[in-house]
Amino acid sequence: MALQLSVLDQSPISEGMTAEAALKQTVELARHAEQLGYERFWVSEHHDSPSLAGSSPEVLISFLAAKTTTIRVGSGGVMLPHYSPYKVAENFRVLEGLAPGRIDIGLGRAPGGMPAATMALQGGSRYRPVDRYPEQIDELLGYLTDDIARNPYGGLKATPLVQQVPEMWLLGSSPSSAMLAASKGLPYTFAQFINGEGGPQYMEEYRRNFRPSAYLKQPKSMVAVFVVCAENDEEAERMASSLDLSLVMLEQGMPSSGTPSPEKAAAYPYSPFEQQRVWENRKRMIVGTPEKVRDELHRLSELYQTEQIMAISIIYDFKQKLRSFELLADAAKA
Repeated sequence: MALQLSVLDQSPISEGMTAEAALKQTVELARHAEQLGYERFWVSEHHDSPSLAGSSPEVLISFLAAKTTTIRVGSGGVMLPHYSPYKVAENFRVLEGLAPGRIDIGLGRAPGGMPAATMALQGGSRYRPVDRYPEQIDELLGYLTDDIARNPYGGLKATPLVQQVPEMWLLGSSPSSAMLAASKGLPYTFAQFINGEGGPQYMEEYRRNFRPSAYLKQPKSMVAVFVVCAENDEEAERMASSLDLSLVMLEQGMPSSGTPSPEKAAAYPYSPFEQQRVWENRKRMIVGTPEKVRDELHRLSELYQTEQIMAISIIYDFKQKLRSFELLADAAKA
């Protein structure tokens, strides 16, 4: 199965780096990914995070679309329960008008931050309407496709009235998200970089329960995974150690000023519990030489029965991150 590679970038901030530098690196990576032949470049939504600069994907997408010419750009994703579907539809119709045929809208229902950020986004309310998420998806589709039956306000139009519709994907890491995508007849991306267990089974349930829609006739899927690629295993492991420590710190609520260096990771005194967490988290990653990464990508493709794979790389040194994506692109063609 021929692979189609894409990129998800969370605009990670390495220790000692500014948020401005992290955003600049995201732009440079998008242009680099386009030159290397990647299919899509998505950016994420995280709030109140000292280690991730991507808090507003719609704004970042517009800048990326202006700095690239052919690669699809989109959200991975917009956390829809925080927002009005009408406003999201107008944001993405503007983006589609600016970059016709190149805009993806990936949707999720996770909070994208801690409770205080959620309250701030909800105007001080502790209630986030995740139970309305399926209804919000219908409403958003109604505005994007001018489907009056899905529109709760009758003839209300989401403007501008552009000629094409952004490509919508539902994102998730659970069986419920897979079933929701199947029931709506929408493309589905499983976030293995979030949940290293059960993904192939959930994807099979998505395909088995898929209901064709006016938007999509056949199941369409993708899997997203952490990838670290280097010329040799030793260097790949050294680069991945920064992500190992980042995840352990995040899971335990430890203060962080950004992605730690490999030197800091090497000096960290892992407890037996933390070492076990590192091993478990490696289920969410592919780490190694181009040959090893190529084999693992094809194994993942077979497990998920999809040719579309999205790579996420959180690497302390940006030049090494660029090189990792170069090696990954070459490996997928081999």
